[in-house]
Amino acid sequence: MRKMELERALNAFHSMKLTQITPPLTQMPILEENSSIINALKILRTRHHVWVVNDRKEMKLVGVIRYFDVFYILMPPKRARLGSISPLFKSIFGGAEKVGEIMERNVLTIEEDATILDALEKMRRYKVGILAVVDEEGRLKGEVSLRLLITEFLRLLRVGGEEWRQHGSSSQ
Repeated sequence: MRKMELERALNAFHSMKLTQITPPLTQMPILEENSSIINALKILRTRHHVWVVNDRKEMKLVGVIRYFDVFYILMPPKRARLGSISPLFKSIFGGAEKVGEIMERNVLTIEEDATILDALEKMRRYKVGILAVVDEEGRLKGEVSLRLLITEFLRLLRVGGEEWRQHGSSSQ
């Protein structure tokens, strides 16, 4: 693939709307905030995050639990320091039972009408690999991850008819 074709593909890719590539909600890891922590742990065995919504009917995004949050959930808490929120409150040892008690409430989101370039810029700015896609009322509509963006870009290149090969690559 020539450089011009690759640039044309990248421009087309950057201008695509997130709604064109986000997976259906049925394929996403989602729990209601009153779900058991055990349900979150079951999902986190195979996924890197769980989106938390107020309920499945309204789908208002209220939090996220990430894979590495499992440390706080399963480990005995350290002493709380004054002025800080202790992991104690996000621990089974601290009495937490529901997803809503352990989730991170500050979720990085992006609007559903944003472009792929908007998502890439936000991911780079905040050094994250995934964003929740929400509507103007904060309802979860999808997710966009770096893995999904890579897959979609490679798909776009294949649809163009040729596969791009790096110059100087040892693979033929």
